[in-house]
Amino acid sequence: MATGGLTGIACALNIILILLGCAILAECSNSDLHTRLEDSDKSLDDVYASAMDRFAIGTAEEATPSQSAFFHGVSQEILRLAKLPETVEWLKNIRRKIHERPELAYQEFETSALIRRELDEMGIKYRWPLAETGVVAYIGTGGPPFVALRADMDALPIQEEVDWEHKSKNPGKMHACGHDGHVTMLLGAAKILQERRPMLQGTVVLIFQPAEEAGAGAKRMIKDGALENVEAIFGMHLAYDYPTGTVLSKPGPLTAGCGFFKAVITGKGGHAALPELAIDPIVSASASIVSLQHLISRETNPLESKVVTVTTSRGGDAFNVIPDSVTISGTFRAFSNESFYNLKQRIEEIIVGQSLVQRCTATVEFLEKEYPFIPPTVNDQIMHDHVCKVAADIVGAHNLKIATPLMPGEDFAFYTEVIPAGFFLFGMKDETRGSVHAPHTSLFTIDENVLPLGAAMHAALAERYLNEVKSRPSQSSVADTSILQ
Repeated sequence: MATGGLTGIACALNIILILLGCAILAECSNSDLHTRLEDSDKSLDDVYASAMDRFAIGTAEEATPSQSAFFHGVSQEILRLAKLPETVEWLKNIRRKIHERPELAYQEFETSALIRRELDEMGIKYRWPLAETGVVAYIGTGGPPFVALRADMDALPIQEEVDWEHKSKNPGKMHACGHDGHVTMLLGAAKILQERRPMLQGTVVLIFQPAEEAGAGAKRMIKDGALENVEAIFGMHLAYDYPTGTVLSKPGPLTAGCGFFKAVITGKGGHAALPELAIDPIVSASASIVSLQHLISRETNPLESKVVTVTTSRGGDAFNVIPDSVTISGTFRAFSNESFYNLKQRIEEIIVGQSLVQRCTATVEFLEKEYPFIPPTVNDQIMHDHVCKVAADIVGAHNLKIATPLMPGEDFAFYTEVIPAGFFLFGMKDETRGSVHAPHTSLFTIDENVLPLGAAMHAALAERYLNEVKSRPSQSSVADTSILQ
């Protein structure tokens, strides 16, 4: 009887889900639906899953057919400009110049100078320096609304092993996270937007930011006024694990908050053959390391994602000597500030507590001065919807995916704490071009075919945002206090 009841409920739920999927599919064009159902390689489940993906992505406000046609036309014109042969060649040359001269956090002097030269040639006004090497440029009316686009500039302390003509010329430094591509795509957007400046219904703010990899450059850019007057911001990161032209996003938390810790556990050294005369900090450190894992397995909801990882443990130097102290260090990650700061508190409590049990003492530091805490990157729902609408125009709805939350930190998060923001991933995987290696490795490279697509995506995000905001009745009375006059 119980089995029959459950079966009936399951059947009813399946019918409801199928009807919902069919309703969503009905919104697709007849030709699109016909193509989907004619594809013999796809099962009905595949078609249904694709429809549910579209439903989950959603949109903020449905545009009228005439508005949709207008916005689509604008996006297609922007894409056409980005794909002009002379523009593509220019983008590649810019990226290769930046790639050859990688610079670490707050040392991006040559990169910053290149950006300013290109902006000067385009006739674009800018502010400099912000946060040591940062540049903020302005295109448009000089008045509201203001929308920002951001790119990070810094490289990593890695020796490049990719053997090609434009390999890094700075020993021990490499653009191994795609920031050379990020800067290039934002400069490409600047070129397109400047050409379309008479059509802009407000001001686009271009933020070229230092020190994403270390030093929380976004936080310093905000402190120096990069977001002055800005009401929304968009950013992207290249992704090696999705094909070129794929856009991935999600509302809510996308990247985790990130922090680091170091603990010194002190006991009493002695001869390894006479442990009763010593107080062994290695045993205490071992107990702490094991107990820290219980924060995830025993204190965290199984449906919530957190990470605590101990990455270093340093103690004695001899086989027969118990050391006086052991130092351990590591990282912790969470997708909400509440969870993040709960982990921080419990990490200290566990290390200090376990040390007391083992007759040791412990001090715990969170290294906030050297490595500032990075909050979670949280996408505003409306900004996420905007990213999805523009991406559908630029790369096609079939290349739009729902992103899986990521544990690596991203300092774009600081912007998301101040104003509504949309951050997304842009696929650039191409096995024929070798762009299949993970970031922060010596073999990382990008598929340069992504550059015009990323430039168009940036430009279309900004121009459509300004058009949509300006068309709202509440915007008609906003005073035009131009910053460019």
